[in-house]
Amino acid sequence: MPGDLHTHTNFSDGSSDIELLPKLAARAGLTHLAVSDHDTTLSAEYAYKHPVVRGVHMIPAVELTGFDFVRGRRVHILCYWPKLTPALKEFCTLMAARRNEAAEKSMNELEALYSQFCREEARAFAARSGVTYKTHLIRLLFEYGYTDGIYKELYGQLFGAGRGRVLHDPAYEPVQAVLEMARGTGGVVVLAHPSVYQSMELAAQLAAQGSIDGVEIDHPRNTPQDKVTLHELARQYGLIVTGGTDFHGMHMSKPTPLGAVTTADGMLARIEALAQSRSGAPRRDGA
Repeated sequence: MPGDLHTHTNFSDGSSDIELLPKLAARAGLTHLAVSDHDTTLSAEYAYKHPVVRGVHMIPAVELTGFDFVRGRRVHILCYWPKLTPALKEFCTLMAARRNEAAEKSMNELEALYSQFCREEARAFAARSGVTYKTHLIRLLFEYGYTDGIYKELYGQLFGAGRGRVLHDPAYEPVQAVLEMARGTGGVVVLAHPSVYQSMELAAQLAAQGSIDGVEIDHPRNTPQDKVTLHELARQYGLIVTGGTDFHGMHMSKPTPLGAVTTADGMLARIEALAQSRSGAPRRDGA
């Protein structure tokens, strides 16, 4: 059976505890699950410590953030079976500090705008990660009745790209540096959802350079046209093709239950074989 290779928990900007996700995966009939929280090793550490949960094989993963300064766009990189190297841990620590710094600026402004907004209550949503995200801030306003959902009109007004009233993005590292760091972990490196940040040109560039092992094609927000182009790119360069829901629990713009989008058995086998070839048999201790 297939696996959902792109999911999130409250180790980053998802709403659910990581312990829930393998339960949902098992109920969906999946045999594999990758919890790929943003710029943190917490979900990978969980997978190394819990290799099989309820019959579901846990694939250690992380979703890393970089920036394409040539085109002015964020880039997400999925990395499967990474060794938990000092460089990876340092990167995650750096991004955590930068995100919290940006969130503090946003919360200063939100407290001025909304007398009922309380930063300590917003931080409570980030208790397991220690990192406050925009979703935690809008969720508090949702609970207080200022909006009727997470990604609704108010989110756009407050946090919309380039126009958000209280938007403060963290500084990002260049995508090439992030890719180099990811490859240094010995993990399998996959460009996430190219349609989301309009990264089709970058996808072609990275594939031609041999900088990525695969590309995420089956994703709820990849456009049909881009999927056709990406399949041709994967065929041309022999890339691994992955799929996943980008599950965030209640922190989602459109309903997409875990397991609704998956990666095929053959591609799962390729990921594990490549990880084995780089690091020996996949290591459950992350060493």
